[in-house]
Amino acid sequence: MEKAYLFAFAANLSFAIGVQFFTHYARRISSLWVNCFKGLVAALLFAVTVLLQGGFHQVGAGSAALFGLSGLLGLGVADVFLIKAFSLMGPGRTMMLFGFQPLIIGVVSYFAFGQAIDARKIYAILFFVVCLFIFSLESFRKQGHWNVRASLFALGGVALDGLGVLITRYAFNNSPGIGTTEGNFYRATGALLLFALLSRVKPFRFVEKFRGLSRPALLWITLGSVAGTYMSLMFYLSAIRYSGALAAVSGIAITGTLFASLFECLAERRLPSGYLMVALVFFLGGMAFLF
Repeated sequence: MEKAYLFAFAANLSFAIGVQFFTHYARRISSLWVNCFKGLVAALLFAVTVLLQGGFHQVGAGSAALFGLSGLLGLGVADVFLIKAFSLMGPGRTMMLFGFQPLIIGVVSYFAFGQAIDARKIYAILFFVVCLFIFSLESFRKQGHWNVRASLFALGGVALDGLGVLITRYAFNNSPGIGTTEGNFYRATGALLLFALLSRVKPFRFVEKFRGLSRPALLWITLGSVAGTYMSLMFYLSAIRYSGALAAVSGIAITGTLFASLFECLAERRLPSGYLMVALVFFLGGMAFLF
């Protein structure tokens, strides 16, 4: 279990670094473009890593479909929602709403895998709801509206990301010969399939905007994709593969929240707002109920 926690910690640190770049370029270009780009970088790196590790193993069509579905939901739709929320309310505030994910995963894990869940943890929901209210109040005071849209994007992304995690765990359980890197490759491929379909419905001019990026910008978004997607997924899927309690590993998201909030303040060269600090107190209270 200690190994799983270390993997989860490393995953959250990598993701917290990556989201700073995702947020910046989502505001500058679009969330769909950023998600497609980081998915492409991750898929290429996963493929190279698998080949360096000895090549792909045989995988059944059903297992490949499950990995692809988990990627479509968790790396595709969920990340579109999350990066949109990052651009609207900031990485630190969005990451706090990940406090809901251990509850979601814990409840579903109880029914899907028979893992125990403590009914008292439901009290944590109250603390996370207060976090939501504080962020909405902050937006109302500054912008004259409650910014419900950002909260819905964040919660939708959190729920779908959790669903993707559960499907991934189920796929690993039914494919013991498949390594973490291969699972990540199939997930990234599933996400790219989603973006290929979305480009038909809502063109986001991937190639045109790619060519329009300067070399420094291309370097930074690539480094962000390596840290926030490739490395983060390598660490996180290793954590959930070796963990006996998915909700507990998901709870390490508290470190990602703290890192994201700190890096956001450093990137914007400002002190955290009073609203953010009060919300952080309630977030920590909710996590205390969870664990």
